[in-house]
Amino acid sequence: MESRLVVVGASLGGMAALKVLLQELAPAFTLPIAIVQHRHKDSANQIIEFLQRSTSLIVKEVEDKDQIASGYVYLAPADYHLLIEADHFALSTDDPVFYARPSIDVLFESAADVYRERTIGIILTGANQDGAAGAAAVKACGGVVMVQDPATAQSPVMPEAAIARTSVDEILSLPEIAARLNRLC
Repeated sequence: MESRLVVVGASLGGMAALKVLLQELAPAFTLPIAIVQHRHKDSANQIIEFLQRSTSLIVKEVEDKDQIASGYVYLAPADYHLLIEADHFALSTDDPVFYARPSIDVLFESAADVYRERTIGIILTGANQDGAAGAAAVKACGGVVMVQDPATAQSPVMPEAAIARTSVDEILSLPEIAARLNRLC
């Protein structure tokens, strides 16, 4: 079945990694992308402008009940978990997971529940294990899981945790992940 949603998790070093990933996507890339980038709850919103300079897709911070649409890059707001529901997002202030809110696991697990085998999960650089359980959930539902090669990550902990937790489909550099996404979508 054709993919419908790309979910991406990043932490330490994630801004630089996301910039490379988004720059390498084809201008005609249409799948919606939902991103959890760990950040402090008081972080400024310059992250949207920073990412927007890297892509022709529309970068938007999610608001509760936003519809999921093609051609958008959605970013979890600071201090809110981002969840996927049937064709829209939900925000939650439930407890942090691995000291993080937003949590990568929460995003990936909810995406797997809704989109099942049509989910593409991508784990990038990071300094904790958030995302490993979510990657396993995506894989268990028949989705595709790609992980940044730990040797190319600013912090290899998160990619290594995902690789240890589940049978990932591919371990790639950032440009290779983008190229693979362009081919899949």
